[in-house]
Amino acid sequence: MKFRTLALSAALAAMGSNAAFAQTEIQWWHSMTGGLNDWVVDIANNFNASQKDYKIVPTYKGTYDESMTASIAAFRAGNAPHILQVYEVGTATMMAAKGAVVPVGKVMADAGHKFDPKAYIPAVVGYYTAPSGEMLSYPFNSSTTVLNYNKDLFKKAGLDPNKPPATWPELVSAAAKLKASGVTCPFTTSWQGWTQLESFSTWHNTLFATQNNGFGGTSARLAFNSPLHVRHIENLSNMAKQGLFHYRGRGNKGDAPFYSGECAMQTGSSSTYASIKKNAKFEFGIAPLPYYPDVQGAPQNTIIGGASLWVMAGKKPAEYKGVAAFFHYLTNPEVQAASHQRTGYLPITLASFEMTEKAGFYKQNPGTDTAVNQMIRKTTDKSRGVRLGNFNQIRAIMDEELELVWAGKKTAKEALDAAVKRGNEQLERFQKANK
Repeated sequence: MKFRTLALSAALAAMGSNAAFAQTEIQWWHSMTGGLNDWVVDIANNFNASQKDYKIVPTYKGTYDESMTASIAAFRAGNAPHILQVYEVGTATMMAAKGAVVPVGKVMADAGHKFDPKAYIPAVVGYYTAPSGEMLSYPFNSSTTVLNYNKDLFKKAGLDPNKPPATWPELVSAAAKLKASGVTCPFTTSWQGWTQLESFSTWHNTLFATQNNGFGGTSARLAFNSPLHVRHIENLSNMAKQGLFHYRGRGNKGDAPFYSGECAMQTGSSSTYASIKKNAKFEFGIAPLPYYPDVQGAPQNTIIGGASLWVMAGKKPAEYKGVAAFFHYLTNPEVQAASHQRTGYLPITLASFEMTEKAGFYKQNPGTDTAVNQMIRKTTDKSRGVRLGNFNQIRAIMDEELELVWAGKKTAKEALDAAVKRGNEQLERFQKANK
């Protein structure tokens, strides 16, 4: 009997010990694949190893669109994740999802973690921050637009490999020389709407949409059919007719033709750095986006792509403390610097940028600081970013209309006017649904 009592006591003590050390699990849904999935898993594992109270559980939930759809269904069913990775296009939609999310600024404040906007790259944190100064979501994998170019092909064409085109007239001239040297694809682009209309607008300090590109409210309407925008798309159309610009498809379809060595110049995401470095069999350079030198205020700053982390509503206080602890860990300069150098995504804090610079990373990898330098500039009301409802549908419309220009079926003005008209219908629907 005494033996049974001792055994029972030991079992209860063990149960109590296990309960005392039970970790609070934090579910994190993301959309990272391949090497970026490995990066996410490593971040979670490193955080988990750094403390004993919380355990981050990352789960791949499909593309950004699929992940958002799944999270909405999960929220309605009462089993949404604690953290959801949402691409920047979905920011306005998440903001309008009343009751579904908790502002990350509140989560951090409630847990006793200070948020200092001055510590972050302005164009990054500003995009995810409300006019009141409250951070709505946590910047995670932020990228921006850059110009990649093939130094070997530049040399072959008689171009200076250390002097990439800084303006659009210079890019056209370089493309002509590249074609004359035998290059079949002098210039291409990925994410055409993002690079050639959205970022093009902020780079030239020109409105993409009214109401300060949507930051001023849901009454915003598109404005990317201005004379400057028409002029630019006309120029690209003329380049296409001359064989200087080759359109390879939507999304990131323009990445592979560049790092395969087929296309000599490409505008795309700074996050392609790791893929280019891994796949390119040539010396490459990274440069700022070209601009039109006669446009006053240009160049200003580019805008972010990528995604941020949103905190879902309906969780326990202890779980929110775990979320805040994880975000606080992510802000660590060492963590940010390592992620930046590994992926090509932006460091979200100035401290991690400075740490990377002091370590000599940018000197060892020329051009990798281009994206950051484009983003640390002071933003204006016209260049802070673009935050619109139904933005995913608007991007699809831009793709459709631009493709008609490249195919010679519409003029630049006809296509941009149509894209603005069709896109504004999407904005009107969003405004009505969120009054």
